Amino acid sequence: MEGEKNLRMKTARMEAGLSQSDLAERVGATRQTIGLIEAGRYNPSLKLCRAICLALGKTLNDLFWD
Repeated sequence: MEGEKNLRMKTARMEAGLSQSDLAERVGATRQTIGLIEAGRYNPSLKLCRAICLALGKTLNDLFWD
């Protein structure tokens, strides 16, 4: 996934009505980290991926895996 934009995560975040800052606060990350993940410029840990999935009500398959 690295180098590819994560449009699935961005779409899920927007559908949940959350800003990057809102999501970052919920998962214990920075807004910059969320932005980098969505831009495909940061490879998050599995722990952070799981926290994002829980915050957005999605699965790892939904957001991160093909």
